[in-house]
Amino acid sequence: MNTRDKIVYIADRMIRDVGYNAFSYSDISEHMQIRPAAIHYHFHTKNDLGLEVIRQELERVRQFRREEGKNLSGEDQLKRLFYTFFRQSFEDQHCLMGALTPDFATFDEPMQKRIRELCGVILQWVSLCLEGERLADRMRFNGTADDRALLVISTLLSSLLLAPVIGREIFVRMADQLLEDLGAHWRVDDLGDVPEDFDDPHSYT
Repeated sequence: MNTRDKIVYIADRMIRDVGYNAFSYSDISEHMQIRPAAIHYHFHTKNDLGLEVIRQELERVRQFRREEGKNLSGEDQLKRLFYTFFRQSFEDQHCLMGALTPDFATFDEPMQKRIRELCGVILQWVSLCLEGERLADRMRFNGTADDRALLVISTLLSSLLLAPVIGREIFVRMADQLLEDLGAHWRVDDLGDVPEDFDDPHSYT
């Protein structure tokens, strides 16, 4: 991993761990043992770095849908999504969307635009999966798939917020109730255990 990619990786990790506004270039330089000027060489401003972090997350989601997702049923794609959040609950970590949205009002227009794009892409993906599962009669729910996707994502995001406070079991309780409401035949326990060496900050993929 070259210096630029490592800077983006560390920034991604810090956003998920402590939030965008809670770290500085000094924190990254200390972690990497490089001078802040080396970070400014690649990213003139912190927002430039933030935009790149979001761009890479968008590309991961789109790549998953293009390459792996096209060969998976909507059910298997949703299982992948739920499992990712399940793993993150063990790391007391937020997904990138959940880490960025609380600070949305503090961002400039380009950052806000990218965050909206990220939210839109993820919600559209979940909506298509849900509608496919409803058509296949593997899920049952009232209302539009778009509205249901909002409820799915908001439930998963809030589970990560509550997990450090109430305990990791809150994710299982919230997710299983959501799956029951959707008429799904699977539950979190069906997804497998979290690997002991799990250390991946990237969500959804």
